[in-house]
Amino acid sequence: MTVIVILALVALFVGLRLYSVLGERTGHEQQQPIPKAAEPDSQPAQRVVQPGSSGVADVDSAGMAFVPTAGPAVRALLAADSSFDVARFLDGAKAAYRLILESFWKGDLAAIRGHVDDHIYDSFASAVAQREKDGLKLDNRLVAVEQAVIAEASLERNIAAVTVRFEADIAAVTRDKGGAVVAGSLSDAVQTRDLWTFRRDISQRDPNWLLIETDEEE
Repeated sequence: MTVIVILALVALFVGLRLYSVLGERTGHEQQQPIPKAAEPDSQPAQRVVQPGSSGVADVDSAGMAFVPTAGPAVRALLAADSSFDVARFLDGAKAAYRLILESFWKGDLAAIRGHVDDHIYDSFASAVAQREKDGLKLDNRLVAVEQAVIAEASLERNIAAVTVRFEADIAAVTRDKGGAVVAGSLSDAVQTRDLWTFRRDISQRDPNWLLIETDEEE
């Protein structure tokens, strides 16, 4: 009997506590919306890049990227050269792209010399000489490098070759001796797509890559 009384008192105490916390419901309280799980359609779409597509694949969690078809060769290069870092390489490639183009436009061959292979240097030197002979000057502007990704890569007998696809906006103007514009416009930037190939002997301590080929993507 004593046990029943104690249980009844406990039940009464718990009931009073719940009433004091929750309050008496009258049936007229405003119902609060129940949070719902996000619908499947509202979830961010997963981007899937198929081999051979024109998409770009991300490597690990960094901002490192290459065209999927170049993946096996890039991974082979990563395995063979512990100092190779895709993100750092692409940053360096963009810096080289800007430096080489701007130096060529100015006719500053000395600034180009240490960054390009001999036959590339000769081509630049020949173009600068012809330009000077014709009395023309380039007043070009590299507005922005929109994208730089590895399009191809190879590794053979410690010689690594990496082709970078650059998408850039360039405003191109050609002036005569008097400074008059004979071609182009600085107000209209043109999107260009270039393929530049860089080479390095990974068995050497020299970390620099040389530009060995330039081409335009059609």
